[in-house]
Amino acid sequence: MRELRALEPDFWRAPSAHNTQPWTLTYDGDEVAVGWDPARALPVSDPTGRDLRLSLGAFVECCLIVCADAGLDVAFRPDPGPLRVGFLHAAERRYETPFTTADVRARGANRGEYHGGRLPEEVAGAMEGMRRLPCRDLADLLHAADLHQFGDRRVTRELRAWLRLTRRHRRYFLDGLSDRALALTRAEALGLRASLALYPALRRLGLPRVLAGASRGLLDYDGDVLVLVGDVTEEVGLGRALMRNWLTLSGLGYTTHPLSQVIDCEPTREVLAGRLGVSDPETLLHVARVGRPKSPSPPSARCRS
Repeated sequence: MRELRALEPDFWRAPSAHNTQPWTLTYDGDEVAVGWDPARALPVSDPTGRDLRLSLGAFVECCLIVCADAGLDVAFRPDPGPLRVGFLHAAERRYETPFTTADVRARGANRGEYHGGRLPEEVAGAMEGMRRLPCRDLADLLHAADLHQFGDRRVTRELRAWLRLTRRHRRYFLDGLSDRALALTRAEALGLRASLALYPALRRLGLPRVLAGASRGLLDYDGDVLVLVGDVTEEVGLGRALMRNWLTLSGLGYTTHPLSQVIDCEPTREVLAGRLGVSDPETLLHVARVGRPKSPSPPSARCRS
């Protein structure tokens, strides 16, 4: 257990919505319960807990990869309970994975500009549970979803609580979405801070449309968007698969940018399901554009690193 505790800073390299880092580890004898802190959940923008469970699955996968690379024989046993998804425990054999701690450290999201170009067929075909569409095929849905998101005062308030738009923010280097992570210039970050501070007054004057307009051209290039499709009862396991996909892409020089607001909005989720030929829109679990970034990914703030 002491050896496992020493690896925690690398476990925390897992991705999470708004970089909330919701996971917890509770040590009890020969097992470690994997759970979450409800204060780090997103009850408004993630009311079903979909993103929470996906991030917990990604966290579990990070734990197993890092432990295997450190020579520890550790496995995961799903066992859902109050604020818990399962247990890490000693195993008879090491977790088999092609990934290493270095791969976990190198992975990152990138919300900046990407070079044009579709994924090679062999790469796209290797993505577990993923469907893909050309970026331009989702441009209209992204704008509609952003308009819906910024038009909802509760969702916007929750997002604002996790934004770190100035280095003077007391949690700038700990968690949340920084101006660097959002690829904002200093002027853009200042403008966004001012707009959100005045949101109640400016909402009626069209602020949601202005904020949504910032992403209008984001998908106007020859690239790919990947959509995770799967059983909603298997979200933790699918989060593990998602982590493996991101590590595979990262090792090939690609990065990702989450765009799950498209499936957080019911009308755009239904349209996207139709475009993918998916009969049940609820099985759309994650959306991200993928490509080769024009600039390196900024390091994410981490609470426990």
